[in-house]
Amino acid sequence: MALAGFKSIPVPLVQLSLAVVLKCGQSFRWSILTPLFPGTENDQEASTRVEYRLCLKDRVVCLRQSSDLLFYRSVYPDPQPSSAKLLVHEAETLEWLKDYFQLNINLVSLYKQWAANDKVFAKFQDRFEGIRILRQDPWENLVSFICSSNNNISRITKMVQNLCSHYSPPLLSLEHPFCPSEMLSYHPFPPPSALAGSGVGLHLRSLGFGYRADYIQRTAKMLMDAHGSDKAPMPPHDPIEASEIWLKGLRKLSTTDAREELLKFVGVGRKVADCILLMSMDKKEVVPVDTHVYQIAVKHYGLKAPAGRKTNMNAKLYEEVNSKFFSIWGEYAGWAHTVLFTADLKSFSSYGLPTPSLSSVASPACTPKKNSEKTVESTFGIPTPPMTPGDSPLKRKLESELEQDKPASPGISQLCQETAEYLSLIDRVKKRRRK
Repeated sequence: MALAGFKSIPVPLVQLSLAVVLKCGQSFRWSILTPLFPGTENDQEASTRVEYRLCLKDRVVCLRQSSDLLFYRSVYPDPQPSSAKLLVHEAETLEWLKDYFQLNINLVSLYKQWAANDKVFAKFQDRFEGIRILRQDPWENLVSFICSSNNNISRITKMVQNLCSHYSPPLLSLEHPFCPSEMLSYHPFPPPSALAGSGVGLHLRSLGFGYRADYIQRTAKMLMDAHGSDKAPMPPHDPIEASEIWLKGLRKLSTTDAREELLKFVGVGRKVADCILLMSMDKKEVVPVDTHVYQIAVKHYGLKAPAGRKTNMNAKLYEEVNSKFFSIWGEYAGWAHTVLFTADLKSFSSYGLPTPSLSSVASPACTPKKNSEKTVESTFGIPTPPMTPGDSPLKRKLESELEQDKPASPGISQLCQETAEYLSLIDRVKKRRRK
């Protein structure tokens, strides 16, 4: 299958599912664009009628996916590169894709390994294929997860988009793939120097960042004070600041040493640090833990809980949960945890099960929005601590928003039962067809 204007590489859905990986709370800047009306395409064609876009420092990467192919193209600002440079840039984009999605790692083999050691994972692995960890830019990942505190994906996405639109000039404008009359503006993620100024915190508060505004500004200033704003070449993209290079260098440290450096930043606690280690610093064994992950460990994996009292997360308990999951899943424990947590989210409760035809499902409207990057209104959640209960209308509103991201009840147990029933139904249908 060919797609005009796109190159492609063979990547089956069991190795990478963009529909899940780019919505499950790892990255918050991907634009997910769909037609105004679903149309009457077959399943193979319909899967390519969703386009995913991300603005890098020097190009916008556009992706689509079929059941066995990953389609990609890059769009560049004017002046357009020469034919010779274009070939080089396209090779760079392909290498970036392989690195960002870590396509060198065989996800199918990992799933088999986890399923062999984990009966819970084995029961739903076929429903939740293609969920892998992204290898993100550490600076962007750091700021994004500072924003994640007591938050949900919809609000985090808005915050990250606001950071880009207010503190990074637009790289280019590009028409909507399914609504050519709508032009979308794309902004790279701002460097530390853009967020370190004394007035940034106040401005971010006016944009709805709350207490996170000061955390972001102070973290950026800490980096600038320690490493300066000098830029250095970092192929294949434009030069990046010294502090960004230093952050990338944490990948070479041990998990303990890299975590220690991250914990020095304002607004970074153990769980946020572990999210960054897992999603941008190659620490694949790290399992970010919160109270919900702890409850899963107790209910389904035999972790002992103190009797007769409410358990508060502490350093000792955090390590116990990490050790428990590492003993089951091995060196890619952080990857397996992400599959498990995604599977337990309410937003994915029907994922992998039979769904109504496309024609009966409402699709996001293609509403003209001049000179603004498409904001993804996702309800997919990430593990976050519960908010402190409050009686004010604002707190009630925020708590209501957070409810969208809570795991489905009763969670994994029901998920395993539904999966077993679904697979049993498939087996019965196959037997009937063979008769």
